[in-house]
Amino acid sequence: MRLSGRGVRCVRGGREVFSSLDFEARAGEVLAVRGRNGAGKTSLLRLIAGLLIPAAGAIALDGGDTELTIAEQAHYLGHRDALKPALSVGENLSFWREFLGGEVSDTAESLRAVGLDHAVHLPAAYLSAGQRRRLSLARLLAVRRPLWLMDEPNAALDTAGQGLLAGLMGEHLARGGLIVAATHGSLGLDARELRIGSLP
Repeated sequence: MRLSGRGVRCVRGGREVFSSLDFEARAGEVLAVRGRNGAGKTSLLRLIAGLLIPAAGAIALDGGDTELTIAEQAHYLGHRDALKPALSVGENLSFWREFLGGEVSDTAESLRAVGLDHAVHLPAAYLSAGQRRRLSLARLLAVRRPLWLMDEPNAALDTAGQGLLAGLMGEHLARGGLIVAATHGSLGLDARELRIGSLP
């Protein structure tokens, strides 16, 4: 499987964010997208996820399921954790399993993998920021998709959580998955780098 972009141009609110951007990543690889704030890291992830349309150029996923779009083969983990506060931890994960469909894994095992199995009946509103991020990570495990698009995935995670994340990402790569992560810091894994704009 290979994700590639050729001559990608992004325009938002009438302003060119970046242009003529080329990138490539293959199965088993992490592409770390780096750049100053406002350089377009999040915009690139949103373009790949199909949430924005490129002003020019093309993004392709070769070797994936030809019947599905890139968006249908990707998980997008943004800055905000997409949770329903009134639902329990378990109910949130069940909602995402039903909504996303696809290859489904065991809910209890997904929560155990992120250290939230003890909180399955707790309303999501009671979770700390780090726990909310862990629940979002459980969504990546509950419904398997080959492409993970992650925006500052370490946000709100303590040292133990960052180690857990690196382990989950490593397992995903070992299964032939692919990760594109916008980040300012270390992901704890070897990564190919894509720099957008000029770093300070």
